[in-house]
Amino acid sequence: MRPVSVWQWSPWGLLLCLLCSSCLGSPSPSTPPEKRAGSQGLRFRLAGFPRKPFEGRVEIQRAGEWGTICDDDFTLQAAHVLCRELGFTEATGWTHSAKYGPGTGRIWLDNLSCSGTEQSVTECASRGWGNSDCTHDEDAGVICKDQRLPGFSDSNVIEVEQQLQVEEVRLRPAVGRGRRPLPVTEGLVEVKLPDGWSQVCDKGWSAHNSHVVCGMLGFPSEKRVNTAFYRLLAQRQQHSFGLHGVACVGTEAHLSLCSLEFYRANDTTRCPGGGPAVVSCVPGPLYAASSGQKKQQQSKPQGETRVRLKGGAHPGEGRVEVLKASTWGTVCDRKWDLQAASVVCRELGFGSAREALSGARMGQGMGAIHLSEVRCSGQEPSLWKCPHKNITAEDCSHSQDAGVRCNLPYTGVETKIRLSGGRSRHEGRVEVQIGGPGSLHWGLICGDDWGTREAMVACRQLGLGYASHGLQETWYWDSGNTTEVVMSGVRCTGSELSLDQCAHHGTHVACKRTGTRFTAGVICSETASDLLLHSALVQETAYIEDRPLHMLYCAAEENCLARSARSANWPYGHRRLLRFSSQIHNLGRADFRPKAGRHSWVWHECHGLASH
Repeated sequence: MRPVSVWQWSPWGLLLCLLCSSCLGSPSPSTPPEKRAGSQGLRFRLAGFPRKPFEGRVEIQRAGEWGTICDDDFTLQAAHVLCRELGFTEATGWTHSAKYGPGTGRIWLDNLSCSGTEQSVTECASRGWGNSDCTHDEDAGVICKDQRLPGFSDSNVIEVEQQLQVEEVRLRPAVGRGRRPLPVTEGLVEVKLPDGWSQVCDKGWSAHNSHVVCGMLGFPSEKRVNTAFYRLLAQRQQHSFGLHGVACVGTEAHLSLCSLEFYRANDTTRCPGGGPAVVSCVPGPLYAASSGQKKQQQSKPQGETRVRLKGGAHPGEGRVEVLKASTWGTVCDRKWDLQAASVVCRELGFGSAREALSGARMGQGMGAIHLSEVRCSGQEPSLWKCPHKNITAEDCSHSQDAGVRCNLPYTGVETKIRLSGGRSRHEGRVEVQIGGPGSLHWGLICGDDWGTREAMVACRQLGLGYASHGLQETWYWDSGNTTEVVMSGVRCTGSELSLDQCAHHGTHVACKRTGTRFTAGVICSETASDLLLHSALVQETAYIEDRPLHMLYCAAEENCLARSARSANWPYGHRRLLRFSSQIHNLGRADFRPKAGRHSWVWHECHGLASH
């Protein structure tokens, strides 16, 4: 987002007024209403693993031969075109560095450049068909919106690989099932196959395998388990084995990337002399299930944090920033892959990486770019331990900032909160579930002192990202059958994962204003603007100016003067104003409000303020 220069009439109030005209983004590429076939003479499919039906490595068949696309210069605009070729309405993301595994055969396209509005990939610029200097380690993939184009023929879209793959992994507690708090950190390993959930034979099972499983489930590391207890327990239970011969190196981001052997349907003897594989994981600080675990983790000496995530709407995602010489900077996405992203995720207390993001997908950073060409094996305790290149300003720009999405433990907190009465699923009156087994019921939250921090926690718990508004009155939303206020005095720091973790009055509910109209509500957003002031320019250009009050009526009406101006002897006298020139950078992934086009803005001659 380009910075904009503005003049300030009062320290901060006028600054906020002026921001409105500076941060409008360009529209996304338009989608044609209907498409019934792919490009003439070409066929398209999604391949690789692990993946869902609307994502994968892009493969093109030309002249009877299947091939891939190199990720050099690949953009979201190219992904839009390819998703439409595949029969989807648009793309929501793209991947690089063979995230879905390397393909085979020809690399048909390299340096693909699209505007996003092309009807066919043949209309995009490239080096020419079959002309590439890439390897299959650079195969590009796309993540399409799970919405089909009307009338599109599926006959040439996806060819499903016939080999078995592990889709999901879970831990099933062997004892105390249903009574243990979430997340589940120990239990029998179960994998989801096309026929359902199956267990894994523990013959040859290693700590490396456990490390990969824990990473998939959102945990940074594994610990030893009492195998003798589980062997004794296994003798009394029936087991259904579907997988054996698991051999992981320990750096894989998904179990499907390990060497696997599946039992065949006609195998009569499965896992002779063995038992089900059992894994125990260590949760990160955010997800420690008991106070004992929290105390144990807090007792360990904590060094200075040198890695953080910024700009993400959900826990465990964001732009990667690293600390060097007391200055935070970003990481260039050159050669950024799942191994490096997983090192970051585990270092921060999450599991392995679900996605390694490039192209500033989590917003652009400011200042230095500290690292480039990071090459991690996946075993390093910190990103700083990975081989990397120190770069100059010419090597990389903030449009190439790297980001991550990490695997998180399942906590079930989203089942204890819901919104009602709103116009969309992103807004409404907040309802929470309280009570024990057999007496669970929904209730409202008192609106007293409810603010942005509390709304941020509610939106995070709902999985809806940021909070645009925290509302203390919700009379304009129908409460339905829920009328009881069950929580009051909610005070959050803003970093909690659920409202239960915030301070509140407990079972004693006390509201200053009674009635359902004075209950808490939220409006959530998947994206947010992130405005940053150019502080050095403020210091260089600041000066004091005296202005007569009769020239400041417009500024006063728009609340752009200090509060003490209300008691001044209008229109006589004057105000002393701090004025300065500044650049405002929008580093977030959303336009700043309002989102109206510039053609609808009105110019205020009284003090040169554009407003709507």
